[in-house]
Amino acid sequence: MLKLPRFKAASVQASPVYLNASATAEKAASLVREAAANGAKLVAFPEVFVPGYPYWNWITDPVTGSAWFEKLAKASVLVPGPEVDVVRKAARDTGCHVVLGVNERSPVSLGAIYNTLVFIGPDGALLGKHRKLVPTWAEKLTWTGGDGSSLRVYDTEIGRLGGLACGENTNTLARFALLGQGELVHVASYISLPVAPPDYDMAEAIKLRAIAHSFEGKIFTIVSCSTVSEEIIAAMETVVPDARARLQRKSSAFSGIIGPDGRVVGDPLIDDEGIVYADIDLERCIQPKQMHDIVGHYNRFDVFDLRINRRPLAPLGLAGEGDAAEQSFTPVPLRSE
Repeated sequence: MLKLPRFKAASVQASPVYLNASATAEKAASLVREAAANGAKLVAFPEVFVPGYPYWNWITDPVTGSAWFEKLAKASVLVPGPEVDVVRKAARDTGCHVVLGVNERSPVSLGAIYNTLVFIGPDGALLGKHRKLVPTWAEKLTWTGGDGSSLRVYDTEIGRLGGLACGENTNTLARFALLGQGELVHVASYISLPVAPPDYDMAEAIKLRAIAHSFEGKIFTIVSCSTVSEEIIAAMETVVPDARARLQRKSSAFSGIIGPDGRVVGDPLIDDEGIVYADIDLERCIQPKQMHDIVGHYNRFDVFDLRINRRPLAPLGLAGEGDAAEQSFTPVPLRSE
């Protein structure tokens, strides 16, 4: 008889130690341990939590922001790498699955940074990583786009796990690509964006996207969003004098857990730092799919045909040494100490 997992999920809403990758990794590891002590088996972190979000793109011109791009490039991390290993150890020590947002430095280009989600197993193994396909709006000044090789769902003991970063959760085809691989648990990572247009409610927009994905796919969505700390505001005040007023706007961050009926499970967080918990029962995904199973009976695959190019994009191919300079990702175990 089919028996689906039940577990507790944790969504972290917090700020990084800004542009300090090693300190932020230690903070993430501490939060993993805190969540695990409260019974969590999955801990989700915000978009580019390590070492932070490039807010300067939204409040100054590209030339001024270039110096800050250099700061971020120097503070970005390799995957795998020592900073991620700190969080992997916490996952192994606690038996937690972890999804961590990082600024990933390219191993071959000093000018390429990826907005990456890192998937970590309960044994500390690096299951894989997803690079955000299209940076949103001003983010194009910072991040390089990923490719289809990372649009993957991982078969774990807590269910089939996938995730997307921020605006990607508005990309219908990207979301369907995960649902079509059997995704049942989706991590949607976000950043607080107080500098949105005046009539835009960022917290409500984040919640709406999560509701849409959960309701359409009949799955659980764990939303994790960062916050804007005093440290971030102080740093951005050195860029433009009115940074504080622009970065203190309320209703800019939402973290919570959405069920397969599109309703919030438990109590979400808006703006404040903390950890949201909720019990996940994947058997709740079965009955709603009888009505709308868009990756099954409620679709016309003779009419619609979605194809994914899984070829990793790299600056060159190396004959006799594999397919590309950057090879496709394979699971990486955590070294024993």
